[in-house]
Amino acid sequence: MPDFKSFPLPDTAEGLTEAEILSWHVQPGDTVTVNQIICEIETAKAAVELPCPWAGVVTELHVQPGQTVDVGTPILTIDVDPGGAAKPAAATTNGSAPAEAEEEMKPLVGYGSKTVTAKRRTRNGPAVPATADAAAAQSTVGAAFERHQGPIPEEAPPVDPTPIVPDSPAGLIDLPGGYVPLAKPPVRKLAKDLGVDLRSLTGTGDSGVITRADVERAASSPAEEGQVKAPVRGERRVPIKGVRKVTAQAMVASAFTAPHVTEFLTVDVTPMMELRAKLKNHPEFRNVKLTPLAFCAKAIAMAIKRTPEVNSSWDEAAQEIVYKDYVHLGIAAATPRGLIVPKIRDADTLSLRELAEALELLTTTAREGKTPPSDMVNGTITITNVGVFGVDTGTPIINPGESAILAFGAIRDTPWVVDGDIKVRKVCQLALSFDHRLVDGQQGSEFLADVGALLADPALAITY
Repeated sequence: MPDFKSFPLPDTAEGLTEAEILSWHVQPGDTVTVNQIICEIETAKAAVELPCPWAGVVTELHVQPGQTVDVGTPILTIDVDPGGAAKPAAATTNGSAPAEAEEEMKPLVGYGSKTVTAKRRTRNGPAVPATADAAAAQSTVGAAFERHQGPIPEEAPPVDPTPIVPDSPAGLIDLPGGYVPLAKPPVRKLAKDLGVDLRSLTGTGDSGVITRADVERAASSPAEEGQVKAPVRGERRVPIKGVRKVTAQAMVASAFTAPHVTEFLTVDVTPMMELRAKLKNHPEFRNVKLTPLAFCAKAIAMAIKRTPEVNSSWDEAAQEIVYKDYVHLGIAAATPRGLIVPKIRDADTLSLRELAEALELLTTTAREGKTPPSDMVNGTITITNVGVFGVDTGTPIINPGESAILAFGAIRDTPWVVDGDIKVRKVCQLALSFDHRLVDGQQGSEFLADVGALLADPALAITY
C-alpha cells in the first residue's frame, strides 16, 4: 500500500508565523531524496530553501507560487513507499535489525530527537563534516518541524493524496486563506498582467481549471463577461508583507520609542583615500575589494572603545542599560526584496582586510537574497552607506535594540581650506543618530568626532 505523508510549512526562524512560496523545485510525479531542495520560501527575514524530509514520489503540491501560508500548513504530499508495501527488515541472529535497516529507519537529517544539543559553527573555522549527527544538530528546518508536529513517528497515518476540496466549488481549492481558483502559475501571471480576477471566472479545463483562453476571453470582452478588474492607470498595489512589512514595523517602533538625536560632521578624507590607493597595490590587499566603507567600519569599531555607550541597548523590562563587550556591526543593504541589515559578527576583532572581505561577502549574499535569518539579529550598532547612491547625508532611524546608527555620505571633490590655502580635497559628511536615553550629547559628539578623526587621519589609529 502507498504511504502518504504531508509536509507542513516549518518555522525556519523563531517567531515567524507565515511565509510565501517563491518557487517549487519539484512537481507531482517527481522522485525525491532525503534533504533534496523542494522549494524556496520567503519569510519576513530572508529567502530560505526547504529540504525534503523523506524520500519518495511527490503526489501533490498544495500551495501555488506567490501564495502566503501560515506555519504548519501542509504544502506538499509525498508517497514514501511508491513501490507498494514496505520491505520488512531482515533480522539478525539475535533478533535485532541489521545496521542497514537501522540506517534506513533514521529520520530526516535534522528531524531527530529534541534531546540533541545544537552545536554552533565556529566563526571562520573549517566546515563541519556532513555527518548525520552534525547535520541533525544544525538543521533549523528540522527543529521547526518538531515544534509543530512533534518527532516524526515511525509509522505516520496515511494522507489522502486526492485534491483537498471534496466540499469546495468546482475549480476551486480550499486553503487556509479561503477558496483559491485552480490555475497554473503562467495563467495566474497572465491574469494579473491583464487585470483579470480569477475568482470571477469559470474554468473550462479539466476539473474546472482556468485556462489561458479563459483569461484572454475575459480580458477581451469585459463588458459582456463583467469579469475584468479594470486596471487603474498610474497605480500598482503590492501587499505589505515579508521584508518590507518587518522593516516598517521596526522603524515605526524605533522612531516612536527611542528619542532620536542626529548630529552631523563634514570630514576631509583625502588621507584615507590616499591610503586606500596605496593599500590596493599592497600584496595583502591585491585580491580584496577595499572600499571606503571598510575604513568607516574599522573607525567605528575603534571609536567604540572610547565611547562604549553607543554600543549599548536599553532594556525596558529590566530597567537596565546593557553594555556590549563585542561589536556586531550591522550594514544596511538594499536588496530587491527591501532593506535588510545583516551583521558582521565581532567586527572589533577583525583587521581592515578581514572587514573588507566580510563586507564583500555580506553585500553579495544580501543582494542574492540568501542572507540567513540568524545573520540579521542581535546587532549592536549600524552603518548605512547612503554615499553609494550619491547622497551626502541623512537622519537615519536607529535599529531596534541598538543605540546608534551612522550614515556615511558620498565622497566628493570639494574646495577646502588647508593651511590657509584653498585646495580641492576629498570630503564626505557623516550623520550619527543616537538614542538620547542612554547616549548623552557629549558622548555622541565625542564618538562622531573620533570616527571623523580616524577617517581624516588614519595614522591616529596607533594612538587608540
